[in-house]
Amino acid sequence: MMTERDLSRRVRHRLAVLRHVEEVSGSVAATCRFYGISRQCYCIWLRRYEAEGLEGLKDRSSAPHHTPHATQADVVEKILWLRQQYHFGPSKIAMHLERHHDVKVSSSGVWRILKKVGLNRLPASQRPPTPISGPTRKVQRYHRARNRWRLRRPTAGRSARGTESARSAPTARQTTAHLGQRSDDPNETA
Repeated sequence: MMTERDLSRRVRHRLAVLRHVEEVSGSVAATCRFYGISRQCYCIWLRRYEAEGLEGLKDRSSAPHHTPHATQADVVEKILWLRQQYHFGPSKIAMHLERHHDVKVSSSGVWRILKKVGLNRLPASQRPPTPISGPTRKVQRYHRARNRWRLRRPTAGRSARGTESARSAPTARQTTAHLGQRSDDPNETA
């Protein structure tokens, strides 16, 4: 929010730009280059200053004068009523309006209206419960491979860390038995 002091500073700056052309440089192009503004901006300020004086140099609203494609007030009321009464989401509201009221509004348009009014997110007490489906998923871990982070899912025979599990790891006897060699373990019997 601009204070009155900031507004008067801007007015004084714009007046200084207009005076610079008359008193210092005499060239509009040189002054615009010096102050870093466009010639079009300078011409707008000059025209407003000549017509209205210092009041013409104040900032003006950039809001449009009219918006012909704005959503009609009765449609906005229906959207808000559906949200408050039935707790519908934007897609369901858009479908309901099209099906029962012959009004076509996109779901993003409905969301924008709800956001503007502050109803885009329902309070926790009014949200529908989330369904619990199936067994809980195993923890998925990420590992780094070839400078990329990849998702590693536990598979049969592997633990969540990605190493062989104790059950499926071969024993020392199994690894040396197929070679016909004895193990170096003195506690092991042949």
